[in-house]
This record gives sequence, structure tokens and C-alpha cells, in this order.
Amino acid sequence: MVKNNNHFTNHDLRRVVIELLEQRGVTLQAIAQVVYDIQHAFYPELTLELCLESVEAVIDKREVQHVLLTGIALDMAAEAGNLPEPLLSILRDDNLLYGVDEVLALGITNVYGSIGLTNFGYLDKQKIGIIGELNSRRQPGRVHTFLDDLVAGVAAAAAARLAHALPDKLSEADLALPPEGRDRGQQAAGGPVGDGTVAGGAVSRDALP
Repeated sequence: MVKNNNHFTNHDLRRVVIELLEQRGVTLQAIAQVVYDIQHAFYPELTLELCLESVEAVIDKREVQHVLLTGIALDMAAEAGNLPEPLLSILRDDNLLYGVDEVLALGITNVYGSIGLTNFGYLDKQKIGIIGELNSRRQPGRVHTFLDDLVAGVAAAAAARLAHALPDKLSEADLALPPEGRDRGQQAAGGPVGDGTVAGGAVSRDALP
């Protein structure tokens, strides 16, 4: 018997979200690997276990669970043909001009502030690990229009959580950027700036990944 929504505990939602992710081919370990890949260069002592712990902490948040449930449900509805046209075709084709999937994922990245947003931009562009796998899986009848961005959002938030928690060996701006982005940001601004701006308040695209 399905529970009334008001009676779902956080533990219930967490279990359902993890099960849905696994059904869609995503494990928390795979997300943790993405976190490790974008952070270990800045923090050599970082372990995959610590990254997994951070991913689990993100998944434990109710607002993150709601975003994941919503996005995965839309992918599944598109697979089943249970959406009206033209939205159905847009989702099935993962139309390049459709940006709602990225917007929804921001509900995850914002949990840990602007670093999460910067991380998400980098992951959305580079498609590291499981994110790239989801983005390239064009199996007949399968739709991952939302899922690849949601996974990127979880990884970005988990990496941001680590950045806030790690010792102050590097600035938060450094921890939020890949090495090449960090170097460009320092050149443009004369040093790292946490919100991606340069001296004088002008926005620098080169300071972002």
C-alpha cells in the first residue's frame, strides 16, 4: 500500500530515491567517483569514501530528494509516452534549447552555495564519469534528459560540501575550479575571487569553468 505523502519519512524518501537512481543505472558510488575526480587534485588526502559520505549527506536533504523524484519521474513519463506533445518529443530528443533540466538541477546545487553552482557549470560542460555515460546513452526507448543534470547537481553539491569542510589549504574559489579554470581566474582577477567576479566587480567568464 502506498503511503500518504505526508507520512513519508526522510528515510523513506532517501530509500526510494536511491532505488530509483539504481534502476536508472546510477549508484551513489559512481557519483562519488565524479566528486573525487574533480577534487582530489586540490586535496591529495581525499578518499573515495569521504566523497561517498558527502554524496550521501546531499541525498539526505529533503529538498534534494524532491528534485530527484521530480526529474526522474519526468524522464520515466517521457519513456512511457505519458506526456503531451510537443513536450514529449522535446524530452525524448533532449532538445538543445530545452534548459528546464539544468534549471531543476540548480535546486540541488544551491544547497551549498555559489561553489556548487560553479561546480555544476564545469560538470555540465565536461560530462565527467557517469554524467557523460548518461548523456551518451541513446538506447531506444530510454530518456535521461533530466537524470544527467540531476546527477551533476548532486556531484556538484557534494564537492561544494567538501570544499566548505576541508582545511584552508586553498581558497574556496580554488577548490571550486579545475586547475585550468583556477589559473585563468587568477590571471583575470589578479587572484581568486569566490563569486567568479574580477576586481572592480566585472564578471569574468574566464574565471568560471
